[in-house]
Amino acid sequence: MLAFPVAKINLGLHVTAKRTDGYHELETVFYPIKLSDVIEIIPSGDSNTSFTSSGIDIPGDKASNLCLKAYHLMKEKKPGLPGVKMHLHKIIPIGAGLGGGSSDASFVLKLLNDMFDTGFQNEELSVMAANIGSDCAFFIQASPAFASGRGEILFPLPALPKGYHILLVCPQIHIPTAFAYSMVSPKQPEKDLNQLYHVSPENWKGNMVNDFEKGIFSKHNSLARIKEDIYKLGAIYASMSGSGSALFGISGRKLRCLHIFFPIVLFGKASFSHSHSSICLLPAFFPGLKD
Repeated sequence: MLAFPVAKINLGLHVTAKRTDGYHELETVFYPIKLSDVIEIIPSGDSNTSFTSSGIDIPGDKASNLCLKAYHLMKEKKPGLPGVKMHLHKIIPIGAGLGGGSSDASFVLKLLNDMFDTGFQNEELSVMAANIGSDCAFFIQASPAFASGRGEILFPLPALPKGYHILLVCPQIHIPTAFAYSMVSPKQPEKDLNQLYHVSPENWKGNMVNDFEKGIFSKHNSLARIKEDIYKLGAIYASMSGSGSALFGISGRKLRCLHIFFPIVLFGKASFSHSHSSICLLPAFFPGLKD
């Protein structure tokens, strides 16, 4: 059985407090994008479970991969869960703030639930996913949401209107999450992201802020230059996603904006000043999102 775990971007991100359990309180808008990994799960025929991968190399011990963690968490709830073979083809860049690993784990929970008819509702899967990672719960529904708490408290939002496009730029820079949090000072936000999301994206520039940018940009000047370049290309809004290093720009709904973006994508690295970046153009609205 196949699934396609999607990536996400953050439309604004506020780190509001440090918690006593070591986590941080945050506020953000999670938005799914049409960039995905591919995961296949088939029964192993016995009690053994294995995990393999291809595509982008996944650092660390395969035994600690979040996909296996999701399987074992499900097995704790359903001890009769049979063994499976899992294969992940990794496409979403790692350490880019796009949530790929969290999405993979959450989609494993959903696949197992469907394959073996374990009977969990999405709300129950979301609680299970939140035990794997702070943003994992979002990927159970994988639809736009305002998030608070550790990122597991979700309030659904409508999708952006049809016609907007997202230019995604993924530099070959890995930003460890722990390092990113060490560079930010928690504070209460000046503006309400939930309210900002409901105004036109043409009004987001200068108002919808990612608190990680200041610290990360001070250590990686190239990321700040990429953001500036995205604006020069005609984006109405640009930001780093999550704790980085991926950045994105949103085009206006007028076709002339796409005339600026398309050559950048068609010629890829050769036409973009930062040669060690992968670039793609994605629709902000795609089938499966609720408008």
